[in-house]
Amino acid sequence: MPVITFKYQDLKDLGIDMEKDELINTLPMMSSDIEDFDDEEIKVEFFPNRPDNLSVEGVARSFKGFINQETGLPKYEVTPSDESVIVDAKVAKIRPYIAFAKIEGVDFTGDKLKYIMDFQENLHWVIGRDRKKVAIGIHNADVVSQPFNYIATPKDENAFVALEKDTPMTPEEILTQHEKGVAYAHLLEDFDKYPLILDKDNQVLSMPPIINGELTKIDENVKNIIVDVTGTDERAVNQCLNIICSSFAEVGGKIKSMEVKYEDKSITTPDLTPQVKNVHVDVANSLIGGTDLNAEDIQQLLSQARFDSEILNDNELKVYIPSYRIDILHEVDVVENIAVQYRINDVEAKLPDISTIAYEHDWFRSESLMREVMIGLGFQEIMSLMLTNEDAHFSKMKQKEIDHVQVARPITIDRTMIRTNLINSLMEFLEDNKHEDLPQKIFEIGDVLYMDETQETKVRASKKLAGLICHSSANFTEIKSVVTSLLQNLGYSMEISDSNNPSFIAGRVSDVKGTSANGNISGFFGEFSPEVITNFTLDYPVIGFEIEFNPQELSLIHISEPTRPY
Repeated sequence: MPVITFKYQDLKDLGIDMEKDELINTLPMMSSDIEDFDDEEIKVEFFPNRPDNLSVEGVARSFKGFINQETGLPKYEVTPSDESVIVDAKVAKIRPYIAFAKIEGVDFTGDKLKYIMDFQENLHWVIGRDRKKVAIGIHNADVVSQPFNYIATPKDENAFVALEKDTPMTPEEILTQHEKGVAYAHLLEDFDKYPLILDKDNQVLSMPPIINGELTKIDENVKNIIVDVTGTDERAVNQCLNIICSSFAEVGGKIKSMEVKYEDKSITTPDLTPQVKNVHVDVANSLIGGTDLNAEDIQQLLSQARFDSEILNDNELKVYIPSYRIDILHEVDVVENIAVQYRINDVEAKLPDISTIAYEHDWFRSESLMREVMIGLGFQEIMSLMLTNEDAHFSKMKQKEIDHVQVARPITIDRTMIRTNLINSLMEFLEDNKHEDLPQKIFEIGDVLYMDETQETKVRASKKLAGLICHSSANFTEIKSVVTSLLQNLGYSMEISDSNNPSFIAGRVSDVKGTSANGNISGFFGEFSPEVITNFTLDYPVIGFEIEFNPQELSLIHISEPTRPY
């Protein structure tokens, strides 16, 4: 999750005069974690659903509401600049959407320039999917003139001096020779033309989503800026611009709107109109639990969350939500904010007024036995998220991409789909923990999800068990021995056959099937290919297995007593 760093003095400059210890104790109560702090600085981790808090200005705005210092919907004036950007129709197939704003009276002195650069990169990660979905450019407005043009240029035309360079380069040269160009070339490699933003004199502001021009470079003397946001998702583009403009407005920046002229329409950006949702008193009390709030109570709590509201009746309020709060999608999201402001420690804990007799589900009994056997074999259990991304799940594993459940509105670039296997999650875990001592032996028991048109929900869940071993001499024989011992202890027969699984070294991978009185299993095991190991930046051989259990047969393992592997 994104981490921002700022000084205590920065908050004081923004109107929050609070002792360090009290600040440290209060920040975690508003959906954040303290990563580190010293006598001058603090590092705070905010959940990715709150990109508006990825700047110190955003933190101060939220914090003022939380401590009841400044409440209600922030009002940001937007005045017309009478400036425009013209969008070339040819750019529609490459990077079709753009939003522009002009902001006057900004301050980049001291640490502020570094803060805005960090803010920009955090937004690239949280909203932009590492610039694929959204990319941001911030420019010195005083060295260029409108109208601006957003065009698709041939690869070898419109050479310009890229940021931190001193000689002109064509767009193609930037993708092959510039550090940023090489890093993000994959975003444009499928196109024969590249996006450019020009001013009326054909001076280049930027080549989105790659690099800005040196001409419009920001330094601490710049007072007026132009912000461009380009991308493949119009909604995300406009949301990102709203967040940036609102942050600058918190410290006195004057927002000027600009007209974006497409071939078939014109829009004015930014649009900071609040969204409106209704929230119900009974729903709020029910979801929070342990509360007896009335409409007036909820109105006050909403005000502390920096929302405005109108009481419609005893059970319903109309809520006005700031344009920078892109995480609010449903009434329950509004209720979550009410709960945060109410403070969890004030919610009265109550035992449910019911009595039940319950029995452990067959699957969980089976799961316990699997866990016992794996631990006996020397493995350590991990628990990973069901959400992953296509690159880690398919590309890095050398697997062909199959139909899968995608996240409609992912809040981070690495959580865009629901997994169809466990083994890539284990590889990601090894990558994150490669600094730990070897050998590493890890396993996971978890759910996966497949697309299935025969089901009412169009998806089918399944249960899997997977394990990995990483050390300098890990080999096929070792993982075969593990799988053999595992299945024997779980009461399954074992039948192996040749496999063409591309994640593994040819000839060092096998498919496996097993049967017992309680059901069937299938899976694979083997020695990962060097390419896969390199894709996850690992330095030692990795071996692994994955077994899928028949979801219709959840009473999987009812053997009398396994042969203990220890």
